[in-house]
Amino acid sequence: MTIEQHHLKHGLKRYRGAIIVALTGLTAVLYLAWTAASGSLGFPLDDGWIHQTYARNLARTGQLAYVPGQPSSGSTSPLWTLLLSIGYLLRVDYGLWTYFLGAVCLALTAGTACRLAGRLFPDQPWAAPLAGFLCALEWHLAWAAFSGMETILFTWLILWLMDLQFVIYDSRSAIRHSVFVLAGIVAGLLTLTRPEGGLLVGLLGLALLWRAWRRARWQGVLAVAGYGLAFALVVSPWLAFNLRVSGQPFPNTFYAKQAEYRVYLALPIWTRLARVLLPTLAGAQFLLIPGFCYAIFSPFRPNSSPPGTPHDPLCPTCDPPPAISYALPLLWWALTVLIYALRLPVNYQHGRYLIPTLPVLLLYGIGGTLRLMRPGSPRMGVRVVGRTVLLAILVLLLTFWVRGASLYADDTGFIEGEMVAVAHWLNANTAPDDLIAVHDIGAVGYFTQRPLLDLAGLITPEIVPFIDDETRLLAFMAEQNAGYVVFFPWFSDTYRRMAGDPRLDPVYDSGYEWTRRQGLENMIVFKAGW
Repeated sequence: MTIEQHHLKHGLKRYRGAIIVALTGLTAVLYLAWTAASGSLGFPLDDGWIHQTYARNLARTGQLAYVPGQPSSGSTSPLWTLLLSIGYLLRVDYGLWTYFLGAVCLALTAGTACRLAGRLFPDQPWAAPLAGFLCALEWHLAWAAFSGMETILFTWLILWLMDLQFVIYDSRSAIRHSVFVLAGIVAGLLTLTRPEGGLLVGLLGLALLWRAWRRARWQGVLAVAGYGLAFALVVSPWLAFNLRVSGQPFPNTFYAKQAEYRVYLALPIWTRLARVLLPTLAGAQFLLIPGFCYAIFSPFRPNSSPPGTPHDPLCPTCDPPPAISYALPLLWWALTVLIYALRLPVNYQHGRYLIPTLPVLLLYGIGGTLRLMRPGSPRMGVRVVGRTVLLAILVLLLTFWVRGASLYADDTGFIEGEMVAVAHWLNANTAPDDLIAVHDIGAVGYFTQRPLLDLAGLITPEIVPFIDDETRLLAFMAEQNAGYVVFFPWFSDTYRRMAGDPRLDPVYDSGYEWTRRQGLENMIVFKAGW
């Protein structure tokens, strides 16, 4: 590292927080203004309306319930529901409040990625700011930030927990029990945001236990016990609530999604891995793949400095990260991809379930690319090639950033033109006591407040065992005397066959033109004649 690079690094460190906030603000303006210009501000996922319904009922009744008076374990993210409910208590417009939370979490994600990249790649002064800027502008993360979903909160908490392992084992400090407790609290909040956060919680617990035993024996083990106890105290009320309401420790959706998409489990494992992974590679991160692969092995090269040896006399704190701390995010990334390929190999909505893994890909991708391409090399040829690669990454990042805004507007328009339009029709054309069976209950539940049967199993978990059997679904709806049935016929073969049942008479479809241009049918309301 030259003296000029050293000064540049500290100059960027001083202003990078402000730059990240500014980039986040630009992202919010671009995505929301583009969507507003299309006349369809809302959310690009029907599930966003599910969270709004839970949050509104929590604020009004103090219950975690989709239908007031009926406690439900259907909320995948009680922490996100709680945060959304604050907006209702403050009487802030739900859309503005949700967008604000998303923007804050996106900025925190980028800022934490910046700090974590600095710890992982202390020998690369550009790794930290570039990682932060990449996360602030990456289109999947921007899309998630304004989706009304918990995804971006989950992403930030993942990075924060990964970063805390470095704070816990700062080689210049004694074991600090308070930081272990803080990590346990963050681990609990992570699991309350999405139950699959438990994977990182467990991996970090094992890593902490191994390092604690090596460093301080029983004193270290006691500190790790504080991590586990804090985690248990945070999540135990939620687990107890789920057990009391549904008899299962996790939300209904945790089981229903796996049942609904189990047909994909017949695909070869390599096909399933491709299905879950490829959507996350659409963007500048595609050019980071060689650097990501290089970063996996670069800390273990024979010429790597041993722990405690500074990389450069101008940067005395630039110790290489311990191998276990460096490997933990990579291990979590690999296991998350594998688990989804094994249990829920879906790729819809831009790979939404794997979006939280993107910062790890970006962090190691940019760090490895800087090491591999050496844009600061004194050799002109190497320097030119390295900087050309970085420029190409920037161009691709900005191109997909803008393209992502267009996709966000299209997706939001689809939800508004289909689900929200159907919800308003039902509100105007059905009686308050009509039972409506619906697949995709978000907007319908929020705007109609009619009694519902949930064909996706979120608030009607008894259908999960036969969620893909149209004969039993129809029999169940007839038994419950559902007056109306609502779904997309193209959603699956089950629903295609169900749409042909003579007892279901189509009485309304949204007529949304964009859906038809994609070669798909509109959402249809059927009047049931059992």
